[in-house]
Amino acid sequence: MPPNRPVVLSFSGHDPSGGAGVQADIETFVSHQCHAVSVITALTEQDTLNVKKLIPQNPDNIINQATTLMADIPVKAIKIGLLGHPETALAVQSILKQHPHIPIVFDPVLAAGGGADLSDDSLIKAINDLLLPYTTVLTPNSEEARRLTGLSDLKECGLSLLEKGCDYVLITGTHETTPEVSNQLFHNGQCIETYTWNRLPYSYHGSGCTLAASIAALLARGLDVLDAIAEAQEFTWNSLKSAYQPGKGQHNPNRFYWVDDE
Repeated sequence: MPPNRPVVLSFSGHDPSGGAGVQADIETFVSHQCHAVSVITALTEQDTLNVKKLIPQNPDNIINQATTLMADIPVKAIKIGLLGHPETALAVQSILKQHPHIPIVFDPVLAAGGGADLSDDSLIKAINDLLLPYTTVLTPNSEEARRLTGLSDLKECGLSLLEKGCDYVLITGTHETTPEVSNQLFHNGQCIETYTWNRLPYSYHGSGCTLAASIAALLARGLDVLDAIAEAQEFTWNSLKSAYQPGKGQHNPNRFYWVDDE
């Protein structure tokens, strides 16, 4: 008998270098024994150093692809990544409104790992107004949390993002200057957990994609939210610990590290 693989849908951009975006999502889903389906939100010109150009896709095509796909295949969880344009956010929202029972994990990609800005004020407003009210787990890094809220204190950021409609908010601390990485989880109007991880030595391409995709895959497999969030962080940290450098820039997470260990 073939394995019963739950289906996870990625709305994400295409990274030609293979480190982030939809390719990162697919690798992560498959590593969790899920079936990956995808709708490309944007094409990019990029390498392991930085993003040079962002090319948003037609919003009607995004809607049509997702509608056709979901009429055929039962999706158990949805992961949202790079959007790149307010109309893309509106297109994705139109799909989420039709499937309110599916858990949504949203990695609000606002800048590339190399520093290129991938958002503007209109996209940030669209994310806040259109997508956060549908989000089960939001996974911003500290810089994204501050940009989404206009606040500086991370606890205030987390509480503000809950007020915007997210059920859970996991703010990651890799961009902070602390000796260890602290990830803060917010729910029900408070910070309910702080996770601490050893800081790893390199800069990584696709770590946020990996974390959010892992949470989505684990939710699709039936884990509750708190267990999915905890296990996804462990998966991501191990992927980064085993990372490799395919080009001249950032390291790529090894999302199949467990194969190498066997």
